[in-house]
Amino acid sequence: MRTRTLGTTGPQVSALGLGCMGMSALYGEADRAESVATIHAALDAGVTLLDTGDFYGMGHNEMLIGEALRTASAARREQALVSVKFGALRDPDGGWSGYDGRPAAVKNFAAYSLQRLGVDHIDVYRIARLDPDVPIEETVGAIAELVEKGYVRHIGLSEVGADTIRRAAATAPISDLQIEYSLISRGIEDEILPTTRELGIGITAYGVLSRGLISGHFTADRQLGAGDFRAMSPRFQGDNLRHNLNLVEALRKIAEQKGVSVAQIAIAWALSRGEDIVPLVGARRRDRLTEALGALDVTLAAADLAAIEEAVPPGAAAGDRYPAAQMAHLES
Repeated sequence: MRTRTLGTTGPQVSALGLGCMGMSALYGEADRAESVATIHAALDAGVTLLDTGDFYGMGHNEMLIGEALRTASAARREQALVSVKFGALRDPDGGWSGYDGRPAAVKNFAAYSLQRLGVDHIDVYRIARLDPDVPIEETVGAIAELVEKGYVRHIGLSEVGADTIRRAAATAPISDLQIEYSLISRGIEDEILPTTRELGIGITAYGVLSRGLISGHFTADRQLGAGDFRAMSPRFQGDNLRHNLNLVEALRKIAEQKGVSVAQIAIAWALSRGEDIVPLVGARRRDRLTEALGALDVTLAAADLAAIEEAVPPGAAAGDRYPAAQMAHLES
């Protein structure tokens, strides 16, 4: 598997990472045994970066990854790099209560994550969203203390704007920014991506298939369960969904001409955006993982990229990427 580096201060990782959130939360029921098998298959294929959050399933996802690492071979465990987001506050009903970036909370979250994952250090650690009541300097400073003590290897950021990125980078070395980036979510291109490139900070791009919307597998008549985030996502509602699926059909024509799947075209496009971008694929099953990894063999010529841009131009998607209440927590 090809490799990339998370910025100038981060580790070398596989060209694609595995986002494990869907194995525990927000997309309906998942099969635990299949989830573990998918993580093992990813490691066997050369994937090194595993992404999680301590609030995914209220710790379930970290324990799942911990199980997968314990049952993998020693060589596979050694190659795995775990990225963890923290700070999101939940209640027993599964509700969201904001974000906590206080230094004491940062260290508390890390202690629990280390235990659930069964590791002695976290490779990349980042707050999931900016805590508006705590300066980013204090939050990053607390992670830097964990780096000094060996509990964390690298500091990351998630879903913050250019000013916050600069302030964080002035406090401690930042390896990468995790943020949504896909054919239909290109907001980072105006200010955020130029800033990270200026500062030597990499990008781990989540949502490259827009939660399955541009995977080529989602249909207008699909029934979503109450626990599925997409049931509340503006892009999956009514006229928005119909409009967005028309974009997918335009993309499908390009994929068919190249003899690849829609998902592979969308992932290959994300890979084409620069060596500083590592797309995260959210495969929950081995067949979906195999399809995603096939994108590494897709070469997009200039004519292909032009055709993709024409089919899905910037700003073409209908609907915000999150419901209004969650959009309020984003700087990007």
